[in-house]
Amino acid sequence: MIEANELTKRYGKTLAVDRLSFTVRPGRVTGFLGPNGSGKSTTLRLILGLHTPTAGAVTVDGLRFRDRPRGLRHVGALLDAADVHGGRTARAHLTALARGNRIPRTRVAEVLAEVGLADAAGRRIGGYSLGMKQRLGIAAALLGDPPVLLFDEPLNGLDPEGVKWVRGLFRRLAGEGRTVFVSSHLMSEMEHTADDLVVIGRGELIAAEGLKDFAARATRLSVTVRTPDPGALTSLLTAEGAAVRDEEGLLAVTGLPAARISELAMREQILLHELTTRTASLEEAFMELTAGSVEYATEEHR
Repeated sequence: MIEANELTKRYGKTLAVDRLSFTVRPGRVTGFLGPNGSGKSTTLRLILGLHTPTAGAVTVDGLRFRDRPRGLRHVGALLDAADVHGGRTARAHLTALARGNRIPRTRVAEVLAEVGLADAAGRRIGGYSLGMKQRLGIAAALLGDPPVLLFDEPLNGLDPEGVKWVRGLFRRLAGEGRTVFVSSHLMSEMEHTADDLVVIGRGELIAAEGLKDFAARATRLSVTVRTPDPGALTSLLTAEGAAVRDEEGLLAVTGLPAARISELAMREQILLHELTTRTASLEEAFMELTAGSVEYATEEHR
């Protein structure tokens, strides 16, 4: 379990993390989301003791990470897949980590096989693709068989097969009772993988709750309408304050519930062939609920 309590980090005049409090529980995959510049990377580094909090605290299973003498046995982490010595082989890299954490050398071959790099174990890492480096970073995180795992953008550079494999890996690790904390910009993957979410913006907590609960907080639900007279229906609905977008023969309506659309169409005798309420996706909920925390917003999202 990861527990942050009023976690704060300031760099000079910049407040990177502002009184964050959240809990990441075992047996679940928790997605860590936030716009660029929200403080996600700083928070992960605070958890791992790579930065010292200005105030507050964060513990892993009740202790600060830096107070654990053999860290990889307790927490496995992938922060930057490219941050490895390119002149070493994958086997040598993992063997050095195992020696420093008193992990049996047999574990090196096991994790290389698990991530699909057994045949490339003797190759120098400098010749690896980004996807292979990601797999190596995941192998390093798994090396100590830890109960807590942190991953920062683990899907970068992976092909579709690799993405599917990582998704299954996270689910398996959580199913074994481990704590799995994943930072990612890929909302579609988080929607398929995460049970819970911790969402931050400008260093502050926006939400810490189940994925479904977070998505349900979005107010921009839309209604899909199919009609043989889209022009008349569009004019009618926009006059009532709705926003209507034509999506290849289907009208996507926001601002009015399905029941009100049906009433208006019946009143004006406009035939409807389809009327479906569509709940917000994770991406839509994220865009709406973090709109005020985006550091560099385009005109479209202001």
